[in-house]
Amino acid sequence: MKRLIYQVYVGTTNKLYDWCVESVSQYCKKHSITHIVQREPILKILPDPTRQERNIGNWTKLGYLPIFEKENAFDLLDEYDQIGIVDSDIYIKDNAPNIFNDVPMQYDFGAVVERNIPTNHKYVNKITKYSRAAFEKLNDVDWQWNDKGGKFYNMGLMLLNKSFKNYLNGLTAKEFIHQPKYKDLVDGIGYYKWSTDQIMMNYFVKKENLKIKDLDWKWNGLYTAVPKDKIKESYFVHFFLRDKLPGRGENVEELAKKI
Repeated sequence: MKRLIYQVYVGTTNKLYDWCVESVSQYCKKHSITHIVQREPILKILPDPTRQERNIGNWTKLGYLPIFEKENAFDLLDEYDQIGIVDSDIYIKDNAPNIFNDVPMQYDFGAVVERNIPTNHKYVNKITKYSRAAFEKLNDVDWQWNDKGGKFYNMGLMLLNKSFKNYLNGLTAKEFIHQPKYKDLVDGIGYYKWSTDQIMMNYFVKKENLKIKDLDWKWNGLYTAVPKDKIKESYFVHFFLRDKLPGRGENVEELAKKI
């Protein structure tokens, strides 16, 4: 089995991301997984300047939307049996088993359902509101609504088996993102003015009826959202709110003590 973990780390470097990416590198060596870190933009997705409503942010300085760069991994599915797309703010702990073994080849895709993560009450309220705003208008798929909102996946961690390629219908990663059905998401129309690839990917995997493995929450433990006594149980720790960490996460030695 040829396996790859793909990460995107473009723009300015920082200690938190350096630390996280290095943990992924060590993990890949331990489990004989190829590790690719994309350091320069490839897809360079931009919203349509004649209609875009995106908030001014880092993308205006870079000249492209970095949030769509990780989909570049789609173009490598011919070369690998399984690909993990892991955000550069995810730290992998030394005791983490091989995640690819949790997504057998009868599945097309694997990820963690966000509402299944044991988060605190405040964050539960947040994702309930988020899912309503993000997915309610995309009503031609079943979001399996309950009191915690819709069933959506945190796309900071995605596992793609080779069969995922069948659903791309021959499209390259760039062609996939530029499909008309995703135009409002890319251009940031209305609520989507701050949207990442997460909304697009959730809609895609549900609309196309992919065979999805719902992974255990321990593969994507959301730091600060998961209570302190529970985060230590996770294998992958996701520092998804870097701006709210003390010193923006630059003191990695202190963070290491807490996970």
